[in-house]
Amino acid sequence: MIARKQDIIAIVPSAGMGKRFGSNKPFVLLNSKPLFIYSLEIFEALESINEIIPVMKPEDMEFAQRLIEEAGIKKVKKIAPGGKERQDSVYNGLKFIENKNSIVIIHDAVRPIINIEMIKSALKELKRFDGVVLAVPPKDTIKESSGMIVKRTLKRENLWAVQTPQIFPYKIIMDAYVKAMNEKYYSTDDSALVEFNGGKIKIVMGSYKNIKITTPEDISIAEIFLRQSEVK
Repeated sequence: MIARKQDIIAIVPSAGMGKRFGSNKPFVLLNSKPLFIYSLEIFEALESINEIIPVMKPEDMEFAQRLIEEAGIKKVKKIAPGGKERQDSVYNGLKFIENKNSIVIIHDAVRPIINIEMIKSALKELKRFDGVVLAVPPKDTIKESSGMIVKRTLKRENLWAVQTPQIFPYKIIMDAYVKAMNEKYYSTDDSALVEFNGGKIKIVMGSYKNIKITTPEDISIAEIFLRQSEVK
């Protein structure tokens, strides 16, 4: 039996409720374009990516499919249904992957400004690790508290603010998800599940422009970053 080639598949969770945003965040317009489309366009442009699997709320899937077709994105063959939590949504996306020899890139649609070169760098690092994450050093001093009382001040040089994309071999991330689901261990970070399963994660320098759209104010910041990219 001949093994299938190693595909690279991007899962793009886009099923968040947007409670702090006050609207259906994946469809919020950023420079007249739906927010979730930005990430899909990046993966569409990256030649090494074979397939993109967006994860949407079931009631949004038909509308999302129409927007994807209008944007001319060809690598989306199917849309996975979102779950109650982000972890449930990514798990649904993983179950849609047919080639078990794949590399999986997981990237939140609410991070619209990602850099192709950083993704390429992260992919190169995967050979020696169980997963690779983009991250940046925090700019602020971080304190640990209990009941709003400071317990200690953490050493900033040892801390990283983790971003997406995060990249894993399919078998490693799927095994980590299965274990986490069986043991009801939940995290908003995919690499944390691999760590929970004993995996070794490599950090690759991310970008401070790779912001997560959480509140309406973040849209204004993203617009500035996009204008700067256009100038270049």
